[in-house]
Amino acid sequence: MLAFFLLGAVVVILLGTAIRAQLSAVRLGGRSWEELVSALQRIEFDQVSWVARDFLDPRGGQISLEPRDMWLMLGGRDGLRRMRNNARLMLLLAAHAQRWNFDEGVIVTERIRRDALRLRQSVRRIETTLMFHRILRGSENLIPFHLHEAASAYYLMRQRLLALYQTSHAGLYPRLAEIL
Repeated sequence: MLAFFLLGAVVVILLGTAIRAQLSAVRLGGRSWEELVSALQRIEFDQVSWVARDFLDPRGGQISLEPRDMWLMLGGRDGLRRMRNNARLMLLLAAHAQRWNFDEGVIVTERIRRDALRLRQSVRRIETTLMFHRILRGSENLIPFHLHEAASAYYLMRQRLLALYQTSHAGLYPRLAEIL
């Protein structure tokens, strides 16, 4: 009986998540460039960059950042939520750039989509670990790896998007760079 209840709960959660994602995509898809840019939330990119480079650019002293420092540098749960929300917006902004530079835009948009997926998975794993830390004993040891992955994905998305706008629509680049 308990197994059916748990299975039903999982199915309801998955359906709810899928419906929410679909509604969100519909709401975001019809927005103009100005609306997308104004919806971006401020993130301390220097801090994200520091965590990402610690992961992407290995050098001596590779364990210099403590997990608590990474958590604080990324802004905790609120910072991860803002990164996840901005990731969706950056993906749509990349799709907008396809209007001006289709060939490069398609490839960069796909790369950003893959980075966004990696970011979303990392944030989801962190949230799950924090929610069920008593049940998933030892899984909190993986949070620093997920923080590195989330920061790296966000860092790459931002860099890819800015480079695309710099070559595709230099007139919009300064505003986008200022906000991101």
